[in-house]
Amino acid sequence: MSLGQKAHTMNFESIEQLIELVEKLREKCPWDRKQTPRTMAVYLLEEVYELVEAIETGSPEEICEELGDLLFHIFFITRLFQETGHFDINSVARGIREKMIHRHPHVFGHATVNNTDEVRKQWQEIKQKEKNLPPEASAMDSVPGGIPALMRAYRMSERAAGTGFEWDDISGVMGKVEEEWGELKAELSGNNVDGKKQERISMEFGDVLFTLVIVARFAKIHPETALTASIGKFEKRFRHMENAFVQKGTPIDSVSKDEMEILWEKAKKETKSHS
Repeated sequence: MSLGQKAHTMNFESIEQLIELVEKLREKCPWDRKQTPRTMAVYLLEEVYELVEAIETGSPEEICEELGDLLFHIFFITRLFQETGHFDINSVARGIREKMIHRHPHVFGHATVNNTDEVRKQWQEIKQKEKNLPPEASAMDSVPGGIPALMRAYRMSERAAGTGFEWDDISGVMGKVEEEWGELKAELSGNNVDGKKQERISMEFGDVLFTLVIVARFAKIHPETALTASIGKFEKRFRHMENAFVQKGTPIDSVSKDEMEILWEKAKKETKSHS
């Protein structure tokens, strides 16, 4: 037996052991017996976010652990449907394998694509045919309503662009950002803020965010990933600043803004040098 074959066998055995584990939990554990697909969906979503956070940290050990947690939930939810006679893990694996092969004719067939944009376009065309969508179906129908707003905005912008409803270049989008920013600033001016003005401010703020999402798409970055990275950077700097005040024995909420600004600038330099 070759090393590759041995590794494959070991992985297969691990999968079998995971299946057996889930079966035993469903049989023996009162908590696991009570779970339904709906209750497990909440935990599944949490695991996805924890995996994303691990990926952002770049720690292979954490990523491996979180992938394991996510895999467990997939197997567990599949088991719930197997018990009701709908499908099992083999059905899931077979279905996704067939779907991936069908949606990659440039890999498994004779289609030709020249870049990632053509791959995306081909994917959407195949997906539309698979689902037998009518010609009058909206390009927005394939965008899930329950995903976070930033991700949904990106997908909607992408779908719209796929129909040809698109800016010529990023400079046009940047001009729109400036226009939307000006409208937001105009709404924010003045001191009297009633309910209707608050709604207008909210709408204008949303317009700025949505337009920036389009900028991200043109720049070939994902806004969710970019924002996550910025949040992480802010958190790292803020914690560094907090710790500096702790070391001085001074509560952070008792210091002046000038003192905060000095240590914030120091935190920016020191966290950058250690990143």
